[in-house]
Amino acid sequence: MSVTTPFPATATAAGVLHGVDLSGQRHLVTGGSSGLGAATVRALAGAGAEVVVATRDPGAAAPLTAEFPRVRAEALDLGDLDSVRAFTKRWSGRLDALVGNAGIMAVPERRLSPQGWELQLAVNYLGHFALVTGLHEALRPGGRVVLVSSGAYKQAAFDFEDPQFERQPYDPFVAYARAKRAEIMLAGALARRWAADGITANALSPGFVHTNLQRHLDDDTMRSFGAMDAEGNLVTPDYYKTPEQGAATSVLLAASPLVAGVTGRYFEDNQETASDALDPAAADRLWEHTVRALGSPA
Repeated sequence: MSVTTPFPATATAAGVLHGVDLSGQRHLVTGGSSGLGAATVRALAGAGAEVVVATRDPGAAAPLTAEFPRVRAEALDLGDLDSVRAFTKRWSGRLDALVGNAGIMAVPERRLSPQGWELQLAVNYLGHFALVTGLHEALRPGGRVVLVSSGAYKQAAFDFEDPQFERQPYDPFVAYARAKRAEIMLAGALARRWAADGITANALSPGFVHTNLQRHLDDDTMRSFGAMDAEGNLVTPDYYKTPEQGAATSVLLAASPLVAGVTGRYFEDNQETASDALDPAAADRLWEHTVRALGSPA
């Protein structure tokens, strides 16, 4: 049976957590210094949680750390596995929820991570894979993993034969779609593998929101979304959300008692939605592919 909640698509993150006390809990939000991530951090910290903002530039989180004594920032570059491993090695203590919010979109040219992965796949998927598996013990028992994907995943299947665009022309939007599909596949694989640990894992689409994620999109693309006028000014179509609305599904899955124990699902607009990216066979194949690429068990 699909999971439904009383929250509409326009609900805010703070509204989803109204009346929820997260005192004593510890949460981690990647890319938490701006946009959806900052809205997620504010809602979680506002409900009483201690929140660690994992970001390439910890200084960018200064407004959040000044606003909330329970928020601190740590350096993390998801595009570099050495940075991820250093972060997980530094971590100590309990972790109640990990929100994998950081990402990049539509990088114009094919770029590689230090480990040789196509950059969008490296940041959006591989870095989160390494982070989550590296913090497995901290999440046991009962922790929650939340992966912020995108409805764009529907635009492309995952290409197991050429995931790095080594033998085919690079397409920035196809690369983004594959990476976001991989995040949903990861949620499904984690849900099955870590069920005995009481760890839940779910993925979501936040919807359309004006954030720094769109920095690589050209003006024509933005106009095709109805998000830019003829003079180059950003406009907000009716179907766009504010960052606070876009973060609602993230905090729902990270902290709401309404979805306690729910795992291996995909959500949009605060409700569960069917997704072919949760196919177990494909998700397990990607898991094994990633473990081999990392050269270590997960």
